Amino acid sequence: MARKVFYSFHYSNDNWRASTVRNIGSIEGNKPAKDNDWETITKGGDKAIEKWIDDQMSGRSCIVVLVGEKTAGRKWINYEIKKAWNDGKGLVGIQIHKLKNSNGDQGSEGSNPFDKFTIGDKKLSSIVKLKKPSQITSQAVYNYISENISDWIEEAIEIRKNN
Repeated sequence: MARKVFYSFHYSNDNWRASTVRNIGSIEGNKPAKDNDWETITKGGDKAIEKWIDDQMSGRSCIVVLVGEKTAGRKWINYEIKKAWNDGKGLVGIQIHKLKNSNGDQGSEGSNPFDKFTIGDKKLSSIVKLKKPSQITSQAVYNYISENISDWIEEAIEIRKNN
């Protein structure tokens, strides 16, 4: 049975790349808000956005942060990371900058979004894994993610159980 996960990503920069990962099929992911729906949600302000995120994360066993060039430090990515950890969910990051975007371009590597959080006296990045595909081509990166994402999610859930 496929795990239910929530994908966290920087929408305007990485929507295409995130869609590529979400379409792998071995994982049951949350459905993205359509542009019109998202506009309605955001008009409700921060509380409406928090409620939408909370509702989307409910019933998920793991949060997968798809890390692109500008993911780290974004307000809602940070909210999702903090909520996932506080709710005891598995948490894993996957760098996706080498996947092609809608223009066929690869991006630059972004910072680790888990570096900004501390758990006790440790950085969250020392607990939560950020997977960094070393392949060069977009297709090779896709294949690598496809072959490993299920194991990474299981590993993240196990790490969270032990921390």
